[in-house]
Order: sequence, then C-alpha cells, then structure tokens
Amino acid sequence: MKVVLFDLDGTIINSQAGVTNCVKYALESTGITEVDMTILRKFIGPPLLNSFQKYYGFSEEKADELVKKYRERYQKTGIFECELYTDVESTLKNLKQKGYVIGLASSKPEEFCKQILEYFHIDTYFDEVVGAQLNGPRNEKADVLKEALERLKVINLSQVTLVGDTKFDAIGAKQAGISCIGVSYGFGNRSELIENEVVALVDSMKEVDDYFEE
Repeated sequence: MKVVLFDLDGTIINSQAGVTNCVKYALESTGITEVDMTILRKFIGPPLLNSFQKYYGFSEEKADELVKKYRERYQKTGIFECELYTDVESTLKNLKQKGYVIGLASSKPEEFCKQILEYFHIDTYFDEVVGAQLNGPRNEKADVLKEALERLKVINLSQVTLVGDTKFDAIGAKQAGISCIGVSYGFGNRSELIENEVVALVDSMKEVDDYFEE
C-alpha cells in the first residue's frame, strides 16, 4: 500500500487570512491591538496553545483561554477565509488514479479539517482525515501522524510520505518514522525544511504530482 499524507494549512489551502484574523481577534480581547504580521504568520501550522505562549509570553492557562477565543471567530467566519492552492484537486485526482491511498494529517482540529475539505468539494479524494482533538491529547504533529497510520492500518512505514510546508511537518514525520516532502509555497522556511531532512523540496502542487510515480 502506497500512502501519501497531506498537511492542510500551507500545503492544500492558503489559510493566512482566516488564521491571522482570528489570532488578532483573540489578542484584542487582552488589549493587544498592534500586531506584527510576521509573528501572526507563525501561528499557521503549529498548535495554537504553544504559539500563544511562545510568541506572546502567555501562561498555559491564559493561552488556553485565547485558543477558545480564537475558535469563537474561527468556527463562524475564519474557517472559510481560505483558498485552495493551484492544482490541488488535479493532483489528488491523479494520485488516486495512480493507486495511492490519500490521507490528511493536520494539527488543525479534525472537525474543522473535514468542513474545509467538504467546502472545497475535495473530501471524496481522502481515504482518512485526521486532525488534532479539540479538547484531547492528540495535538502534536507526530501524534496526528501516528493516528493516521493506525487508522489506515499501515504496516510498512517506508511506503508512506507526508507532504507539508513547515519544519513541524518534517520533524513530526521523522518522529513518526516516515519520510517528508517539503513544499516551498506555504508558510515554512526552505532552509528549515532542508535542515530537517525532507527527501525533496518542491515549488508547486504540480511538482508533488510529478514526484509520485505510478
């Protein structure tokens, strides 16, 4: 069984507007109104709880409150403030025709992942959709990947590749025992992807398609 797992934010969808607007909304509840877009972009991909603590110095308790505030806006508006990257659907279609099993593995809450895939009418291409748990222990990328491998009943890890845009994807893949292809068009950093030993670095979804042979 040949398996390709996809990250969501920065790989399948450009979610910058939705994520950054919701982070700003959460921060404003604490009186922070002037924000640095460079920092806000760093919230795309990693667990929100960690990012509120890392970039703004909040305690874990306060960061948890801000995650809830973030989701207050995200569930109503932010979730759909995104767009598919070019050639996503054609790549998914071609991979299915080549015989690949396709899964989604994202640090975004699973129910949000499913809503987004359905919104763009690409959910039928995925054999399994795995995300973080809203109020559970599955939060880190490696945990999400391991859950995806379990649900897909993967036996041979050498047949599995994650496609992602940040070092968190590359690190999580390594921890889960699978390879990772980095995409340069997302929210990550090319040098960080290379440093974390991605097996290839591509510049478009079309190149992802070309990478996987029949």
